[in-house]
Amino acid sequence: MESLLFTGASGFLGNNILPILKRQYDVMTLGHLPVDDITVNLAKDVPLLPQHFDVVLHAAGKAHVVPRTPEEEKLFYDINYDGTKNLCSALEAVGVPKSLIFISTVAVYGCESGDLISEDHPRNGNSPYAKSKIMAEDFLTEWCYKNGVILTILRPSLLAGLNPPGNLGDMIRGIDKGFYVNIAGGNVRKSILMADDIAVLVDLSKDRGGIYNVCDTEQPSFGELSIIIAKQLGKRQPLSIPYWIAKSLARVGDFMGGKAPINTLRLSKLTQSLTFSNEKALSELGWQPLKVVEHFKIK
Repeated sequence: MESLLFTGASGFLGNNILPILKRQYDVMTLGHLPVDDITVNLAKDVPLLPQHFDVVLHAAGKAHVVPRTPEEEKLFYDINYDGTKNLCSALEAVGVPKSLIFISTVAVYGCESGDLISEDHPRNGNSPYAKSKIMAEDFLTEWCYKNGVILTILRPSLLAGLNPPGNLGDMIRGIDKGFYVNIAGGNVRKSILMADDIAVLVDLSKDRGGIYNVCDTEQPSFGELSIIIAKQLGKRQPLSIPYWIAKSLARVGDFMGGKAPINTLRLSKLTQSLTFSNEKALSELGWQPLKVVEHFKIK
């Protein structure tokens, strides 16, 4: 059984895939919580690793927060970029792994809308989250080449699984409390990936490497997702409001600041489809993703 170092295993992704990985690898976790096997703040320190590892899954990172100050912006670079450099320094000390899988993001493309965006699209992301992930991708590309490490960069779309963060988590909470509504029928589509698929992709990519968008082949609509969630919660199907009403509410939200449930920026994200192509991962890795509409469970 190969040894695997899993950074960020105490987060959302780790909670969903750690039991799967433990059936396939001798796993050691690294993070900032006491439950991790190696407790360290990667943003500040180079960890002392107890052994060499065959495979590294680097998922530790900062996301799902809109920075409001320069200090909050800096945290993205401290964690996503400096943390990656510190990890590699630690790996050098015990012998570099055969393979490193980095969890990046489709946010590196900087797209607010689009259809079946591929890996060839320019990385135009300009948010601190996107830019810090781009910097980490570039550092790892050079470091892995120099050290003879097989590098896989996975760029997941919106992740689904138990207790999801971000917009999907907001949708679940909104439906549970009875105030979520679809806009203009909820026909907007977003690429989504079942978190469990990351464990499968680790095994498929570790000996090959490459850069891959990873998402479900089917692109579910917000309306479809809201119906699935409502059924599991035992709630009524969410109502739909016309776009013009949502736009009026968003304008009010712009004046309310961060406390508003919707503003112009959020409305734009909720009403523009954004999908990514997984064709490269399908053809090169032989991957068959889980269907979100069949496998998404909220509890």
